[in-house]
Amino acid sequence: MINNPPIDELTEKIGSKYGLCVIASKRARQLIDHAQNQGLSDLPNKNKPLSEAAVEIQEGKVTVSKY
Repeated sequence: MINNPPIDELTEKIGSKYGLCVIASKRARQLIDHAQNQGLSDLPNKNKPLSEAAVEIQEGKVTVSKY
C-alpha cells in the first residue's frame, strides 16, 4: 500500500483514482521492463516499482495527456 506520497494528493494530480491506478501500474511496468533490459533483477534504488511510480507522479516526472 502506498502511504507516501498520499493517495489523495496523487489523485488530485491525475484526476481520478481509476486513472491513478492505470498510470501508476503502467509506469511501474515500464520501470520493471527497463531494469530487466539492463540486466538488473531489482530497481537500482531498491524501491518497489509501484512506490517509485507514485513518487515520480508526485514529482511531476510522469505526465498524462488527455485525448
